[in-house]
This record gives sequence, structure tokens and C-alpha cells, in this order.
Amino acid sequence: MAIEFTKYHGLGNDFILIDNRLSNSPLVSPEQAIKMCDRHFGIGADGVILALPGTGKTDYTMRIFNPDGSEPQMCGNGIRCLAHFIAQLEGGETLGKTYSIHTPTGVIYPRLEAEGQVRVEMGNPYLLAHEIPTTLGNPNETVINQPLAVAGKLWSVTCVSMGNPHCITFVEDLSAIDLAILGLEFEYHQMFPERINTEFIEVVRPDYLKMLVWERGAGATLACGTGACASVVAGVLTENCDRNCTVELPGGCLMIEWSEADNRLYMTGPAQLVFTGSY
Repeated sequence: MAIEFTKYHGLGNDFILIDNRLSNSPLVSPEQAIKMCDRHFGIGADGVILALPGTGKTDYTMRIFNPDGSEPQMCGNGIRCLAHFIAQLEGGETLGKTYSIHTPTGVIYPRLEAEGQVRVEMGNPYLLAHEIPTTLGNPNETVINQPLAVAGKLWSVTCVSMGNPHCITFVEDLSAIDLAILGLEFEYHQMFPERINTEFIEVVRPDYLKMLVWERGAGATLACGTGACASVVAGVLTENCDRNCTVELPGGCLMIEWSEADNRLYMTGPAQLVFTGSY
């Protein structure tokens, strides 16, 4: 069976988008997603995103398969790509159009902006240890600047969930981080029973952060929207940054706001079509 797809990327974080609107059952299995994401023998991507029917209260449902076949609860760059893909399926983009997307972490609201940008209401951060989840500290307390031994070194970490788990650590120099080694060590650390996404942050200014990210199930990626949101939350909690921040990732910049008024995170960034095809 041939599957039509569209390739998008958000700051280099790339995805295979599939129109799955006629069925609640995924058109691809986790095993097929692994093959499709392979950069040598498949299409190549950081994940497969399916646009499924809505729930009755939402316009659409999003499901994602990682390159290892696992299913993350949420993906910030992915949902921006999905918003553009849906607009394409509906016949064209309308500036200011907002979609309601059901995800495992709740309903997310991406809004189409000028020049290919998408502003996404990402919801509230979760901060208690059992919400991450992590076994660091008391389950009903926050994990802020807690020591964690990884790869023979003690790191000061802050944990935030954006529906998916993140461990953030602030460093003096990102160029000194061996992401390939440390990313895996953090991801599979015994303190994180569901594995973890890890962000290494260098503070340039209170309103400007530089970030390297290791995503569970995907490895080193050029960008991570939920990770950028979690990092700003961690930065505010540790007094490292402002509530409105530019986050520079290897693939480009995201604008992140942690609103004091409603406690929600707002992410603004691009999504770009790369090509279409049949697999």
C-alpha cells in the first residue's frame, strides 16, 4: 500500500506528516514509522505525525511516533508543522486561524501567523516530582536545582513537564557539552522511570538563552519546542531568565512566553514545507 506524505520541518526538527482524517486507526504502525524515519533507508525524519479526526470537541487529533517507534505525549515543533499541514489539507492558510488539537497531554491551540510563523498555546507546566515523573526528592515537591550524578559528574538540575518530561541544567559553555554521551546517560538515568528529554542551557542574557537538546526516543535534534518552554520555566524558577525569552537552538530561534496572568506557555516559531511524496 502506498502512503502519501508531506515532509515539514520546524527549525530543522523534521517530520513526516500523514493525512489520517478518515480513520481513528493509525495508517502506519510503530514498526513502519521506524523504517520511514530512517535517514539512509527511509524518508528520514525526527518523527511521524498523523492528523486524525477530532474528538467532537476538537478539530483534529495528533499522534506522533518517534524514530524508535515510541510515542511521545507532545511535540512543540511538530504541532506547528501539523497546523500548516492541516491548513494545506483544508485548501490554504488563513492568517489568524486557530485549530484545537487533541493530544495525549490535553488540547493544544496553534494559531497561524504571518510569514509562516505559528503561535501555540502550550498549556501549563507541571512541576511536582511525580508529575514529571522522577524519583528525585519528594514526589509532591518541585525539583529545582537538585544535584544529580551523571557520567561521573554532579549536575544541578530542574525538572519540568510540558505533558512530556524534561530535565534542564544550566551550564557556562555549551561547546563543552558532549551531547552524544550525556544525552543517553540522562535519558536512561534510573531517576527517570519514563526516560527524559534533556536540555543544556547557556544564559546569554536574561531574555536570551542558548540550548542543546537530547530527546528521548530521537536523540540529538536541531530543535525542541516543549524543551524550549520547559527551559524558560526552569530559568524563571532558578532566576536565570525572564518570562519572555528568545531561545536559540541549533536550528534557529523560538520566542517563548510564560504568562504570569494565566500560567500558560506560549511558543512562536516557524514551520516550513520541504517536499511531498509517496512511500
